Amino acid sequence: MAALRLPQRLARSAPLWMLTPGSFGLLVVSIVPALYTLALAFTHSTLGQPLAAWNGAANFQALWRDSTFAPTLLRTVLYALPASFSQLSLGLLIALLLQALRQGQFVRSLVLLPLMTPPVLVGVAWKLLLAPAGGLLNGTLLRLGVLSEPVSLLGSDTWALPAVMLADTWQWLPFVVILCFAALQTLPADVFEAAALDGATPRGTFLKITLPLLAPALLGIFLLRVVMSLKTFDLVYILTAGGPGSATTLASYEVWKTGLQNFNIGAAAAQTLVFSLAVAAVTWPILKALQWVERRTG
Repeated sequence: MAALRLPQRLARSAPLWMLTPGSFGLLVVSIVPALYTLALAFTHSTLGQPLAAWNGAANFQALWRDSTFAPTLLRTVLYALPASFSQLSLGLLIALLLQALRQGQFVRSLVLLPLMTPPVLVGVAWKLLLAPAGGLLNGTLLRLGVLSEPVSLLGSDTWALPAVMLADTWQWLPFVVILCFAALQTLPADVFEAAALDGATPRGTFLKITLPLLAPALLGIFLLRVVMSLKTFDLVYILTAGGPGSATTLASYEVWKTGLQNFNIGAAAAQTLVFSLAVAAVTWPILKALQWVERRTG
């Protein structure tokens, strides 16, 4: 009987053993860094001496007195939400056009090119495009007579952040197009055939059938892009280095500057935790809206 019970016990415990490698990987790459960051936030830590001395909430108190970090969080949110919404709108439009091009495999491949470009090269390319001296944009506008003298978009307090947003849109728009195009392929064709037989106009079909059916997917894509946009670092680092002044200093760049330029790892860890709470606050309403739509359409 004991010989018969052993395989049954092994069979019951087999799922747990199969989960062990994944759980260990999650522990190493997620939980341990999170706990280490939490420890850094409550200690006096520098790049050379992490966890040097316990200082309680001193890093958070200093962050509360800091007059630069809160505007940085607000600027990050005001960057991420419009950028993500514009990319979703354009991505859906391009996906609809690609769906209409039934033999447009070459066009679809062409759309993917920005996504294949490394972020560093994207930043360098846009820095050259927007350069006041010899840049393609300024040169074209000067030749057309739109401008009388070169304009430094990346050196303007007003236009620097929209310029970074433009480069970010060029880089990540293909990603949104792919997701929107894939979502369009899952829509049931018989619903559209029935609408066409009933004499529905293209505009009415889009507003009353396509959009409601796509709503869960679109909200999911929007949520994903918001999270990715909130973490934008590479384009800011390459294009503007946070300038002019602090016009393009986003939260991730501020954390990097605090930790790896000023070597204050404890303060950078505190900024990271506060930034994580801000990300949760921004994404929570979108997640709740997604859950509500899924319940309504499910």
